[in-house]
Amino acid sequence: MVTFSVQSGSNGNCIYVETDDARLLFDAGVSGRQLQQRMAEHGRSPHDVDALLISHEHSDHIRCAGVFHRKFDLPVYVTRPTHYAMQSNLGKIDDVRHYFAGDTLEFGATKVHTFSTPHDAVDGVVFIVEHDGKRLAILTDLGYAFEKLGDLLESVDAAYLESNYDVDMLELGQYPAFLKARISGKGGHLSNCEAADVLRRVATKRHQWIALSHLSGQNNTPDIALETHRHTVGKSFPLDVSSRECVSCLRTI
Repeated sequence: MVTFSVQSGSNGNCIYVETDDARLLFDAGVSGRQLQQRMAEHGRSPHDVDALLISHEHSDHIRCAGVFHRKFDLPVYVTRPTHYAMQSNLGKIDDVRHYFAGDTLEFGATKVHTFSTPHDAVDGVVFIVEHDGKRLAILTDLGYAFEKLGDLLESVDAAYLESNYDVDMLELGQYPAFLKARISGKGGHLSNCEAADVLRRVATKRHQWIALSHLSGQNNTPDIALETHRHTVGKSFPLDVSSRECVSCLRTI
């Protein structure tokens, strides 16, 4: 299995995953031009993608879903409530394939397991991609460290794991009180400390890498996120960060 983050953060999210028989995009928060340019850096093209899967309706995940569909002829997989919440902003989409949170989607021998989250979306999900005995999790926009999160993370070989904000930076920053409460509340995002604590509890030698993802541009930095996780999980644990501005390295499982 091969994967890379096209971009990760509140300014736009998109992840590419490739197996022997499927090429999948998760979310559509970057422009069509950015997608083409960044995929080309790894010798890939969105014209070869089999499907676009949407996690939830927030704009940093769906703003260019209509463009991806029309420009690259991608079927859009989305839950019905999320589709209703997002469709007014996307233009015409002729090939929408609804699924229920909790379903397993099949693309040849590749399975995509979907799981509900408490994030403040109408029907948000996270994903685990499974192929040839390998499992990759895409775990962002989580709300809080809900009970099943540790089990999901423990069950995979690698993961994109939300590590959105540093607690002190958020508390001392310029955001209004209501937004701080939303980010740190039950429907918001995982802090560095929360993500690191979950990872500490389930980390094993099975984990080939964890890519800290969906970092805030105002309330976090890659160095702070990595330092927090290394202090909690251990300096030798394989960690890196998904960029807010550019494509990541090519990661394999």
